[in-house]
Amino acid sequence: MALTLSTKAEAVKPSSTLAITAKAKEMRASGIDVVGFGAGEPDFNTPQNICDAAVRAIEAGFTKYTPASGTNELKAAISRKFKEFNGLDYAPNQIVVSNGGKHSLTNIFMAILNPGDEVIIPAAYWLTYP
Repeated sequence: MALTLSTKAEAVKPSSTLAITAKAKEMRASGIDVVGFGAGEPDFNTPQNICDAAVRAIEAGFTKYTPASGTNELKAAISRKFKEFNGLDYAPNQIVVSNGGKHSLTNIFMAILNPGDEVIIPAAYWLTYP
């Protein structure tokens, strides 16, 4: 039996965001002063205190799967941050942690949409939203 991709997988096109980002990096490498608006990556390295915290977490064995919506400790910390810095009152059970906006939208749409439902995407939007 031959292994074939699904029609959905075959319809996936190369990422225009990654293509734009690669082009900007290529131009930068050739000496052109470029401001990249592609992948949204910062133009600085991860701060040392964050790197150190990540290493400590790995060394402490914090390398297992966490709940899909985030750990209770993280959600409590986010709740405190919202209260102290933004004056917003959200309980930890009202907070969901994700890998970013696209991840959240994918999860939401997978939960509420059915085949044939219409989704209106106002411009300006991230290239991969449609």
